[in-house]
Amino acid sequence: MRAGGWLPLALAALHGLAGCGVPDEDAGGGARVLVAVAANFSRTHAELSRRFEARTGVRVEVSVGSTGQLYAQIANGAPFDVFLAADRLRPRLLEEAELILPGTRFTYATGRLALFGPGLDPVRADGLDLRDPRVVNVALANPRSAPYGAAAAAVLDRLGLTPLLTPRLVRGESVSQVLQFVRSGAAELGFVALAQVIDEPADSYWVVPGGYHPPLDQDGVLLPAAAANAAARDYFAFLGSAEAREVIRSSGYAAPALLP
Repeated sequence: MRAGGWLPLALAALHGLAGCGVPDEDAGGGARVLVAVAANFSRTHAELSRRFEARTGVRVEVSVGSTGQLYAQIANGAPFDVFLAADRLRPRLLEEAELILPGTRFTYATGRLALFGPGLDPVRADGLDLRDPRVVNVALANPRSAPYGAAAAAVLDRLGLTPLLTPRLVRGESVSQVLQFVRSGAAELGFVALAQVIDEPADSYWVVPGGYHPPLDQDGVLLPAAAANAAARDYFAFLGSAEAREVIRSSGYAAPALLP
């Protein structure tokens, strides 16, 4: 499901239904929004929340983790208002379990995978460095809980490198941890989101062609707690705005075009 003209209508309906709700407040008494954000999107989300906070005075509080971890927390009752996943599967599962506000699931971004190796000069195209015996460790996020890790595993399969590299793989819980592994030298190469390294020198990473792995479409949803939190609904609407889409695109993602 893609964002478009239906989203403002859905949010308007929710505003009407929740008109007597009490907005969530921070310790100082101001409105706040609790957002669960997939690790790959945390940097981009920081800029989006900064703009929203500056404009509205609403505090955006963020929990960052792998999509699988955040999904488990939400399924077990964590009181987030918004969930920004790194896949479509977990938001859809929440929707099927009636654990989101109806009509709010939409694709807010499509990610790109990159193989990052700042210590190599340069990182070669088509994963050639993965075959280099001098590369001791290759990091990727846990494929079971992190969509970017699952995409990385698919790339290794496509390149026929899974048997060769399995003994040398270092698994992180999220792409944020993978990035830490590479920066610390614990791994020479790591599969991360392009958005995490887009400001690095271009020869320090290889952008994996999209056809090498399943699409990294990322869905967002409003959660039941947002029914009583007008600020959360306003923030969710902001994520579908032209301004937010430009931030998302400039960060290394594709963002669905606005629909009439």
